Amino acid sequence: MNISESSLLITVMGFLSSLLATALVMPPLVLKLKRMGVMGVDVHKLNRPEIPEMGGLGIIVGLAVSSVIVMLLDNNSVPQISAFLLSSLIAGLIGAIDDLRPLNAKVKPILTAFAGIPVLLLGVYNPRPSVPIIGQMRLTIIYPILIPMAYAVMANAVNMLDVFNGAMPGSCIVALAALIVVSLLLRSKHGLILSAILLGSLIAYWRYNKYPARVFAGDVGSLSVGAAIASIAIIGRMEFVTVVAFLPHITNGFIILVSIGGFLERRQIKIRPTFLRPDQRLAANPDPRAPLTFVGLILASEPLYEYEVVKALIIITGFCGLLAIVSALLIILS
Repeated sequence: MNISESSLLITVMGFLSSLLATALVMPPLVLKLKRMGVMGVDVHKLNRPEIPEMGGLGIIVGLAVSSVIVMLLDNNSVPQISAFLLSSLIAGLIGAIDDLRPLNAKVKPILTAFAGIPVLLLGVYNPRPSVPIIGQMRLTIIYPILIPMAYAVMANAVNMLDVFNGAMPGSCIVALAALIVVSLLLRSKHGLILSAILLGSLIAYWRYNKYPARVFAGDVGSLSVGAAIASIAIIGRMEFVTVVAFLPHITNGFIILVSIGGFLERRQIKIRPTFLRPDQRLAANPDPRAPLTFVGLILASEPLYEYEVVKALIIITGFCGLLAIVSALLIILS
């Protein structure tokens, strides 16, 4: 399928409307969260300031506004955009509940799997994912079963990396930029449009979450972003390359789960994987009981300031984004 000029125009409109909607809603949202006392502690600062939480609601507003506009412009894409939006809303709702009344750590992954239901019900998937060298795989029976798992994995992987100022939006922005290039290479119309919608919202949100953060996304934000990424992979038929682009997020989640022996809430982990030195640099916790994390591996050689840690994460994600582009080229040659 060739990407038409009209599709490119819709992509630009989706990006701009998402960017603008989130940018407009963030200032009043931050003030509202402060007044309501919805605050979280920034544990990676010596003075441990309280920062408004659940700022991810602004991301969801951007996704919703942009999705509606895109559906009005492209009637043929209504099922795909609807599934994308509904999946993000379901994950966001679960995240909002968890932010206000923490869910059991073993229950949350199960609930986030339900974010895949809109894709299944609307049938906006193709059970033949493309893999480099191998080409198209036929997974007619198992593919629908894997969809809920994909949403649970991606949503919680993004959530687990949202621990430093700017880490979640910064790394996702770089990976999504790579997916836009991949979409053009693979001629994935919906991969392109959906990536642009999420990218616009995250760029607007990043301004408020970058170091030093003025707002946190909360689970409402990170889970909805993770679900949106899963939708891009499945609806856009870019499963393999999306996994490659977001390898740091997935690897981090896997390392944490293995090291702590299963699902535990952040609040349940008594020994932190990193600690803050008096000079405000972060260092890996030498305690053998501390969970292993991707960031811990980055800090293994030397302590770094928080913004340096985030910069390293973004650079690594950028490298994975380049690998995703190479993977797309290999798929084309397969």
